[in-house]
Amino acid sequence: MGKIIPRWEWRTFGEKFGEAEDKIKAHPLGNFKKSDEKYILSAHSNDNTKIRDDLMDIKRLQEVNADTLEQWFPVMKAEFPLSKEKVTELCTEYFKIPVPALTQESYTYEEYLALMGAQPDLRVVDVHKERNIYTINMAIVEIAEASFNGKPTRTICVEHEDPANVMNTVKELGLAGFENINYLRAMKESVGLSY
Repeated sequence: MGKIIPRWEWRTFGEKFGEAEDKIKAHPLGNFKKSDEKYILSAHSNDNTKIRDDLMDIKRLQEVNADTLEQWFPVMKAEFPLSKEKVTELCTEYFKIPVPALTQESYTYEEYLALMGAQPDLRVVDVHKERNIYTINMAIVEIAEASFNGKPTRTICVEHEDPANVMNTVKELGLAGFENINYLRAMKESVGLSY
C-alpha cells in the first residue's frame, strides 16, 4: 500500500448545513466522485469494513483526540476471490464473529457476500455516494449525497494530516455546532445496530 500518512477526520450527517454549505460552495469544486460500495457491519466490531473497487477494504480507528477528531488507518486491502484462510481472518479479527462452515477453498465476490449476508450479527449495506470535493486551507472538504440501502442522507467532511488545521477549518466554515459522526456510526444507526 506504500507509505500512508493518516489524516484526521471530522464528519457530520444531516439534511441541511446552513451557511456552512454556502461557505464551502464559494470555493472552486476540485473533484466530483460517484461510487457504489458495500459495507459489512458487525454487531461486535467498529472496524470500517467495505467492498470498494472490487477490494475488501478495511480501516481501523487508531486514535480520537481531545477535539473528537478521528484518525483511521488502512489495515487490509484484499482482492477477490478470497481464500478460506482470509475469510477466517476477516471473521475472527475484524467482524469478531464465529467462523461459519467454510466448504470451499476460496470465495468469489458473490459467494462471499452471500456467506456474510447469512450471518446473524452482520449487515450488508448498499452505499451510494456522490461526493463534491473541495480544497480549503489545504484540507480536503467534502459535501456528499449518500444513501444507505436506498435511504438518503447528506454528509460534510473535513480531513487533513494536521488536526489543528482540521479544527480551524471546521470553525471557519461554521460547522463547530454540528456533532462529529463517522460513516460507521451513521450506517449502524440507519440499520438498527448499536455503535
